[in-house]
Amino acid sequence: MAARGFPYPDLKDFLAALERAGELRRVSVPVDPTLEISEIVTRTVRDGGPALLFERPTRGEMPLAINLFGTEKRMAMALGVESLDEIGERIGGLIKPELPVGWSGIREGLGKVMQLKSVPPRKVKTAPCQQVVYRGDDVDLSRLPGLQVWPGDGGVFHNFGLTHTKHPETGKRNLGLYRLQQHSRNTLGMHWQIHKDSTAHHAVAERLGQRLPVAIAIGCDPVVSYAATAPLPSDIDEYLFAGFLRGERVEMVDCLTVPLQVPAHAQVVLEGYLEPGERLPEGPFGDHTGFYTPVEPFPVLHVETMTMQRDPVYHSIVTSKPPQEDHGLGKATERIFQPLLKLMIPDIVDYDLPAAGVFHNCAIVSIRKRYPKHAQKVMNAIWGAHLMSLTKLIVVVDEDCDVHDYAEVAFRAFGNVDYARDLLVTEGPVDHLDHSSYQQFWGGKAGIDATRKLPAEGYTRGWPEEMTMSPEVVSLVDKRWKEYGI
Repeated sequence: MAARGFPYPDLKDFLAALERAGELRRVSVPVDPTLEISEIVTRTVRDGGPALLFERPTRGEMPLAINLFGTEKRMAMALGVESLDEIGERIGGLIKPELPVGWSGIREGLGKVMQLKSVPPRKVKTAPCQQVVYRGDDVDLSRLPGLQVWPGDGGVFHNFGLTHTKHPETGKRNLGLYRLQQHSRNTLGMHWQIHKDSTAHHAVAERLGQRLPVAIAIGCDPVVSYAATAPLPSDIDEYLFAGFLRGERVEMVDCLTVPLQVPAHAQVVLEGYLEPGERLPEGPFGDHTGFYTPVEPFPVLHVETMTMQRDPVYHSIVTSKPPQEDHGLGKATERIFQPLLKLMIPDIVDYDLPAAGVFHNCAIVSIRKRYPKHAQKVMNAIWGAHLMSLTKLIVVVDEDCDVHDYAEVAFRAFGNVDYARDLLVTEGPVDHLDHSSYQQFWGGKAGIDATRKLPAEGYTRGWPEEMTMSPEVVSLVDKRWKEYGI
């Protein structure tokens, strides 16, 4: 095995670090993975509470770890940094200014960052994830403490299984995070959405009349788990990205029965195949939208082999309306990809994806306004930017507005807008799970121009000066504050 420079090459290492930092609580009493764990986790997340390790779930044969990424502090710990902005700054410092703007620029920029760091995965011959092996009739998914999160869910789901596929023609690997409904002791429903790369791999396999090999890794190290959620271009390998974030290569091992590789330190690995043309109803499922997603037909994974570490830990996540654990994952993406979004759209000063908007419903963007209708230009650029195209509401403010101060943003959006002129309404793609659009996959979008208006935009009244206190008085009051006895 490689020298272990990264502090948490195994999920258990991360759990130990969280416990040392006072960020993990063990639950030693029996707890039911059907609804009870979900209610406990939801309350814990909303109180800003710790990561949890349920040592005795009443379903399955192993402890269950959850809420590992529920705060920005723990998310930064997971990625080995003090602040999530550090990674974005590293990326920004490595991107060359002569790179082209637009989507080609962000792809080339990421590619150059990966090449500069030279962190491709390393193949190993033996791995902890294959210490215990079950095959054929010995495969039983009930060994896992899968969750039923909400009363109306269609059954037990595995919500943090990292899904590996390869393009049948090019061999290009994809790593994605998709919910997995447990249909039986050895079959899973694969809920990969229409715009996901694994969906494209499966479509090619079906066109060729081939089975698609799939490997699912559960309980990976925290950086690999994050990389599976990152909105990378399809030609950027998630494990190269994970290696860059870790500062060292990820160890991977060949699966036993499918032509794929998985992280050597995963806790559990499921190996199997999708048969061409086979679908089963999947859902309903209480999703991060706060509503149940409907029953739809999705491919079926036949699990032929299950491998795991000795004494494994199962990793999962609860989905619900915000706030929930995916806030930490979403904020990491927001900060890590900021310099790349600015490379694609240089007009942007900063941006924020509010957790209440489930990260794709709303984007707040600040710009250094230079010409008429500049805000509308930025709106349209965002709607053309990879997965940012799913954004439903864009609020554009001036550069002196802190996009992370929602009260300040609301003040600008409520007060700086003539909605007859400053509201842009259009249509375009929306998230697969969006329940509000009248048609699935596409719907209405809006952009609010909350910037100062220019005479060339037809604003002839003269934009007023905003009130600010003089710096001298602010300094004086700062110095005398204790004297006031307030």
